[in-house]
Amino acid sequence: MSRSAKPPTAPPRPDQAFISVRGLTLRFPVYGYDAKSLKKHLARVAVGGRLDQARHGSTTVTAVTGLDLELRAGDRLGLIGHNGSGKTTLLRALSGAYEPDEGQIEVRGKIAPLLDLSLGIDPTATGLENIRLRGRIAGLSARQVEDKLEEIAAFTGLGPFLAMPLKTYSAGMQARLAFAVATAVEADVLLMDEWIAVGDADFQKIAHQRLLGLVERAGILVLASHDLDLIRLYCNKVMRMDAGVGSEVVSIKALDELLARPSVR
Repeated sequence: MSRSAKPPTAPPRPDQAFISVRGLTLRFPVYGYDAKSLKKHLARVAVGGRLDQARHGSTTVTAVTGLDLELRAGDRLGLIGHNGSGKTTLLRALSGAYEPDEGQIEVRGKIAPLLDLSLGIDPTATGLENIRLRGRIAGLSARQVEDKLEEIAAFTGLGPFLAMPLKTYSAGMQARLAFAVATAVEADVLLMDEWIAVGDADFQKIAHQRLLGLVERAGILVLASHDLDLIRLYCNKVMRMDAGVGSEVVSIKALDELLARPSVR
């Protein structure tokens, strides 16, 4: 039950990015349900994972079971599977948000998890203050944030609104600011839960190009998506998640064969 994400003395380059996952199992306690009633509820909403009844009577959901994965620089992995199959849970574990209950995770390189763009956003602070706050949360130093501040502010296209509290913004304006900050961080390992599309049609065009550049510069991409065309376009490998169990990693050319396999659910 361990995790290693410490870089070597010299920061790794994108071409040195590396992910190793061995026997990863993740469990989460569930409160307010017994195992029998929870199993019925999960069946109704088509959520995967295995239910376990602990000796002291509590119930846990095993969201990921015995997963092995190894990725090196140049790998673009697509994660596919139904809702609740464990894709997002795996991404969060790779980002360091979850510690393994069993197994180990080793990640070499700077990680950029584009999983929740609203993380760290303060509605009472101004747009500029939120850029600084979100930048620090994303791992930038105070100096790096200031160096990137003008570029991030310009990309948002929000102009004088950046001096106003975020709570006065529309949802689209908030999304533009959050996207601009999140994609200002260069990464060796890029983790994405669906391809990000924010703002109006004009902003989506420039946002797509910015995101594509970030993907191209990253050493490793792990993209979870239900859009198989997107997976085919941006990924060279694929893994299918099914009730917390990961398939072997196969070439994107074998995607149709992987999809044809029977579900373990």
